[in-house]
Amino acid sequence: MSWLRIRELVRKEFIQLFREKKNLPLLLVAPFIQMIVFGYVVTTDVRDIRVAVLDQAMTRESRMLMDVLNANNTFRITHIVFHPRDLDELLLERQVDITVQIPPDFSERIRQGDSAPLQILADGSMSNISSSRVAYTSTVLNRFNRSLIQEIYQRKMEYGEIDARIRTWYNPNLDSQNFFIPGIVAFLIMLISLLFTSLAIIREKEAGTIEQLIVTPVKPSELIIGKTIPYIIIAIGQMFMVITFAVFWFAVPLKGSLLLLFMAVCLFLLSSLGIGLFISTLSDTQQQAMMTTFFFIMPFFMLSGLIFPIANMPQMIQWFTYLNPLRYFLVIIRGIFIKGVGLEVLWPQFAALTIIGILVFAGAVHFFRKRLD
Repeated sequence: MSWLRIRELVRKEFIQLFREKKNLPLLLVAPFIQMIVFGYVVTTDVRDIRVAVLDQAMTRESRMLMDVLNANNTFRITHIVFHPRDLDELLLERQVDITVQIPPDFSERIRQGDSAPLQILADGSMSNISSSRVAYTSTVLNRFNRSLIQEIYQRKMEYGEIDARIRTWYNPNLDSQNFFIPGIVAFLIMLISLLFTSLAIIREKEAGTIEQLIVTPVKPSELIIGKTIPYIIIAIGQMFMVITFAVFWFAVPLKGSLLLLFMAVCLFLLSSLGIGLFISTLSDTQQQAMMTTFFFIMPFFMLSGLIFPIANMPQMIQWFTYLNPLRYFLVIIRGIFIKGVGLEVLWPQFAALTIIGILVFAGAVHFFRKRLD
């Protein structure tokens, strides 16, 4: 293996890559735009719950309930209606997220010491968000219920209660951005590197320069390495850019070792770049390579655990996730960012990335043929 030939291949690849002026903003600006969009959009935090209220009681207790909802920064009473069918129409038209119907005997039942029914309807068309809204609404109503009982009976009703003192480690405020943004960093690194490397050899074929490489003494392994090194350098530069942006713009804490994260990125790139080159060696046109790349990206995204927990997937689907390098890298990057753990905890993920990377890269070298089809 000649490192001189590899060096010249790397230099040629950089010249060829930056000769097209559109590639530079795509490599430098696109990750920031995607980071901003995904960072603000991908969240499960309950921030603004639009509420419609039908107050059939018109009493002090019903007004107290409305004040509690209004005083909470998460809830916003947008509609006060006077007929039950208005609540249904508002939910149907998606003008509100939750409706509250206070019955006429609401206060009377409370003063008598009975349970007062309260009808709450939630828009369940988006089940993941609706469950969070319903849970948060229940928490606020339980707090209001305790304060109301204390006001009526002038004492706390704590007999037989379980005093659960809960602490949340690693992410005390349960900010979803701290969970999603490290995953978005991993996905962006894979997306850019996979797209560009899948076109690396195809460009040579379509430009007619593959014939020139064939008649040279360049070996298949040298050509693959020479095609890979530029994108490794670019991907590592993008990694530092998006991580810096995530830490200083989104205030995501980086508690672990930056050196360990760099090692993990290198192993992850071995897999993602190997897959890209594998696609490039088997494809005949850029269109075919792009379509094949997007065919891989969606399963990688869906089966990584970035959005949907792997434990909730069917058992057969869970087996397929073991072939996904993004699955292991997500565990590593979240562990380093949020928990600050080291290699003593993450070594199984590092080992899996190493095995997958070597197999995929070796497959790309094996299937490459230094000849015209």
